Amino acid sequence: MKKRVLFTLYDMEIGGIERSLVNMLEHFDYDRYDVDLLVFRHTGELLPLVTDRVRLLPEERGLAAYRKSIAECVRDGQLASALVRLACKYGARLKALRHPVNREDAGAGYIQMQLVSKYMARLQRKRRERYDAAISFSWPHDYTARNVEANVKIAWIHTDYSSLSVDPGMDLEMWRSFDFLASVSPACTRAFLSRYPELDGRVVEIENITSPSFVRAMAGDGTPPPEMADDAADRSGRKPFRIVSVGRLSYAKGFDLAARALRLLHDRGHTHIRWYIVGFGGQEAELRALIAELGLQDSFRLLGKKANPYPYMNAADLYVQPSRYEGKAVVVTEAQILGKPVLVADYPTAASQVTDGVDGYICPGGAEGLADAIERLVKHPEALERVAEGARRRDYGNADELKKLYHMIS
Repeated sequence: MKKRVLFTLYDMEIGGIERSLVNMLEHFDYDRYDVDLLVFRHTGELLPLVTDRVRLLPEERGLAAYRKSIAECVRDGQLASALVRLACKYGARLKALRHPVNREDAGAGYIQMQLVSKYMARLQRKRRERYDAAISFSWPHDYTARNVEANVKIAWIHTDYSSLSVDPGMDLEMWRSFDFLASVSPACTRAFLSRYPELDGRVVEIENITSPSFVRAMAGDGTPPPEMADDAADRSGRKPFRIVSVGRLSYAKGFDLAARALRLLHDRGHTHIRWYIVGFGGQEAELRALIAELGLQDSFRLLGKKANPYPYMNAADLYVQPSRYEGKAVVVTEAQILGKPVLVADYPTAASQVTDGVDGYICPGGAEGLADAIERLVKHPEALERVAEGARRRDYGNADELKKLYHMIS
């Protein structure tokens, strides 16, 4: 008899976590497992990419309220959810005031996510079905811990917890409710255990599943998409040098640092460099204001949400990940699959996926560090080709990682 497995996460908006789930489900062993997918809110361009061998469960009104605006909850008559969300919002601010942090989204914002996960779960009904395994693939983890019955429970760790202003005392018991914690890299494991050392024996490392054939098929032939094809040469006649980055427009991704780096590069005479950002998020207005302030409207371009980012990546002369922190950036591996030269900032987990000088480069973070590294690479194209060739020689397929998950379920 097949075993029954449940995956849970909030939505399927464009992001590395969601793409890694799509890849994992594409490679799952459906001869041995029946898989249900519970997406709290049926939004996101990646939802149609989920294989039809998975049973997508209906959207539930109470679960969708986790990330609706408080005003939406009130309009929809979900007053209990609105009150919980409001209490979590102000409770997070009070906690952040007691433990000051540099940025709201790195401190109060994450604490608010912890509170919402914890207290919204108490409003939800317990699920009737019992599963052989329940896998909380992304936030909110408290729901699966509290409301799903399963023989084995697994939660996924995708981010660098050492860079987040978490309150470990708030969710330690939640993490203890899971039999296993799947970490996407050794660096993520170390970061998580630095905050939750009590959970050392529960962590198992499972890399994000990548699908080279899918990425290459979606990428096209390298012809620049229309938004990138109309670039003119600069005043000196140099053809554009195209940098591409992909990710949510958030503090963590460091796109503000990228814009400042490009300003430095232009001031040094590299006016032929263009930087394209594929993604969306809450920092868009702030970024657009910064771009205007820096006078980069024609050369630092926010292209918005793209269901298929790969043609943009494939048209790049250089892929750059300017993040302040990451778990293990799926998109970096995808750029390597496409044989692109890759440059990543030295966030704590960078070395877990880029071997410096072999299949990419790691540079000091911040605007100046990024600008210095990009300038060196622009001046030495042979260095770009060296790491691009290193990436082309590697096999990034890793569907065998699923055997670790199957072992936990068995």
